[in-house]
Amino acid sequence: MKNKNILLALGLILLAVVTRLVPHYPNFTAVGAMALFAGATLKKKTLAFALPLAAFWLSDLVINNVIYAQYTEGFAWFTHGFVYQALAIVLITLLGGFLSNKGTKSRVVLGGLLATVLFFLVSNFGVWQSGTMYPHHLGGLMAAYTAGIPFALQGTLLSTVFYSAILFGVYDYLTKSSAVTQTA
Repeated sequence: MKNKNILLALGLILLAVVTRLVPHYPNFTAVGAMALFAGATLKKKTLAFALPLAAFWLSDLVINNVIYAQYTEGFAWFTHGFVYQALAIVLITLLGGFLSNKGTKSRVVLGGLLATVLFFLVSNFGVWQSGTMYPHHLGGLMAAYTAGIPFALQGTLLSTVFYSAILFGVYDYLTKSSAVTQTA
């Protein structure tokens, strides 16, 4: 990937982070799309994994210590479920690697759907496993998953597919129009 394309990908990912910081419909952010896009477009795998994780963590710092500062005592470096959310982001980035150079519309939509399922399964497992809201048995796990369905279906699914289409579409358009301009 050329340096210009790397900068374009980084810019699109950073723009996606803004979706967590501006007012939005619950769970309607570009987190899953950002990780999917990074895994598919960034050839340096350390960058592909580090950038979405760093972007997520930095936006979490702002959310927890500025936007919701009145709900915490002291400075919050990590949220309670950060490890599980980070694991989900890593898995989605891996999934994005399978889209690499094959970012067709159907693959992007399928990737968005699978990214949503991964995030749902891992993050809700984390809520169940590390919290006290649900009993620690199979019934409690199923209750945690059931309670998470509205969030996954309303915000996460729609936003991941929507933002994936935007990120991959803009990237594809700009890299192809840049190639056409360079050869003309």
